Amino acid sequence: MTLTARIRLPLLLAALALAWMVPAIHGQAPARFVGSITAITGNTVTVKTDAGDSRQFDVPAEAVIKRIAPGEKELSKAATIAFGDLAVGDRVLVKMNADAAAATPQAAQIIAVKAGDLAEKQQKDRDAWQRNGVAGLVKTVNPADNVITLTTGAGATAKTVTVHTSKATVLKRYAPGSVRYEEAQAAPVDTIHSGDQLRARGQKNADGSEITADEVVSGTFRNIAGTIVSVDAPNGTLTVKDLATKKQVAIKVTPESQMRRLPERMAQMLAMRLKGGSAGAPGPGGPPQAAPAAGGPPQGGPPPGAPGGGQHGWNGGGPGGGGPPFGGPNGAPPDPQQMLSRAPAIQLGDLQKGEAVMLVSTEGANDVTAVTLLAGVEPLLAAPAASQNLLSNWSMGSGGAEGAAGTP
Repeated sequence: MTLTARIRLPLLLAALALAWMVPAIHGQAPARFVGSITAITGNTVTVKTDAGDSRQFDVPAEAVIKRIAPGEKELSKAATIAFGDLAVGDRVLVKMNADAAAATPQAAQIIAVKAGDLAEKQQKDRDAWQRNGVAGLVKTVNPADNVITLTTGAGATAKTVTVHTSKATVLKRYAPGSVRYEEAQAAPVDTIHSGDQLRARGQKNADGSEITADEVVSGTFRNIAGTIVSVDAPNGTLTVKDLATKKQVAIKVTPESQMRRLPERMAQMLAMRLKGGSAGAPGPGGPPQAAPAAGGPPQGGPPPGAPGGGQHGWNGGGPGGGGPPFGGPNGAPPDPQQMLSRAPAIQLGDLQKGEAVMLVSTEGANDVTAVTLLAGVEPLLAAPAASQNLLSNWSMGSGGAEGAAGTP
């Protein structure tokens, strides 16, 4: 065999191997996907999938298009609709036609949940979780009796709530590194641990000290208090030096992360309450502070996740958020968690190197995702344990982590 032949033979084999691999690679494209419609042009639809990519395809006249109610699992209850009934914002489950000969991908079936139906379902869910929900930190778990005790609230409003579960209770747990409710997996009660965050919905007794749960979602999250080393707003990250471990932690901030900044006087007031003082006691460098008036706007948002509000799963359903109005009854001092909910929302670019933050995040040693982040916390660092309990409870109960559930 000549030198030229010896060179050409491996090249020929490589070319044949590549020709064989190309169809296989194309065959790996998902046959179906879930996402939200971002554009409709003629009979071409663009969908941003839950995986984060964008898929564009044509919808031929013979494609089957159905509309289903949010949360409905029986396809037999879906109604056939026309292509013109689809709209930007609708949630869709798309099955592609693998046998289509056209150059552009073709849809064989589309199951849609209308955006308006989702919004209505989300509001009903939020109302249900507000009326019948409880959130807090797990104190004890008794798997034999299917009983969980929670500590809720903070400072003078802290109390213990007993959560009763049964075989009928839907038990879910957040996936490691995730704050999205739709990624939570079914998990038995013995996977819940002391210190976990938990939210339950069901039937409460008269004083709210017990609840028979229809649904429970829980997760293990990390509390971090530290100073900002750097902020990378374009890439959605910041680096914080953890005051407890003295190590730097890379923190990812997503659209579902809830971020707020405490005004200085509010931070001083909260610090006084957490240390057992009066909310109206004078803070450093300022006059006595009056408790904010009761009767402000209702709080809430859509668990982690939970860091928004949003449907959970491709077609909606799951915990919504909510909390009582800011301020106690008859002008009583406000619940500290409600005070946090009144703090102004901020963006990642508002944070500065060197300032202190406290946050609840997913678990992780050096790389985590923020569920809730609070700036302006210097006065709270004088009572770090109480402050972290406050932040953890708030993130589940008043629109923090629950907002991380996000809107797909």
